Amino acid sequence: MSVADSYFEGMFRADADPWAMRTRWYERRKRSLTLACLPQHEYKSVLELGCANGELSAKLANRSGRLLCCDTSTTALELAQARLKQRPNVQFWQGRLPKEWPPGKFDLIVFSELGYYLDSTDLTQLIFSMRYALAPGGTVLACHWRPTIDGCPHTGDQVHAELHHLLRMPRLVWHQEADLLLEVWCEDATSVAEQEGLIRRAT
Repeated sequence: MSVADSYFEGMFRADADPWAMRTRWYERRKRSLTLACLPQHEYKSVLELGCANGELSAKLANRSGRLLCCDTSTTALELAQARLKQRPNVQFWQGRLPKEWPPGKFDLIVFSELGYYLDSTDLTQLIFSMRYALAPGGTVLACHWRPTIDGCPHTGDQVHAELHHLLRMPRLVWHQEADLLLEVWCEDATSVAEQEGLIRRAT
């Protein structure tokens, strides 16, 4: 069974920053890694799944023509809205993923620190929903904590193994540490250096 919505709502009602995303160097460094691994400087339309209180959202907004922030928790979305109220390119959507899904096609989908809360059925459905919602040539970025989390159906490594298996897209980035796993898949396998004409690969 996937973790219940009430779990996240309770966390954000008790603490506006339950994972200390604003203050921990681990979290601030992870955001920098996430942004640095994106193969494009800017994306027309971005979907962030599980935006929490909007700390990563604030950085993604600088790289997005339009950013849609999603979360299941009312309180989390209220915090994110307050954090991003001066950003007209940011919109918000509340729903229970993957049974509910926001409309539209996206050039970038960010799936961070969410997958291990989903059971196998929900994880599979979410990955297929992401694939369907991806615009042609689009990019998926996933980042997850690797140690086991009590009460969660999966580890971060298991989530990423399933992502790679089901997305069936070229993987541009694979970054692994003891604490986290960060990967990027894109239908366009052109590297950043190739995009800028620094190298030309043999065909």
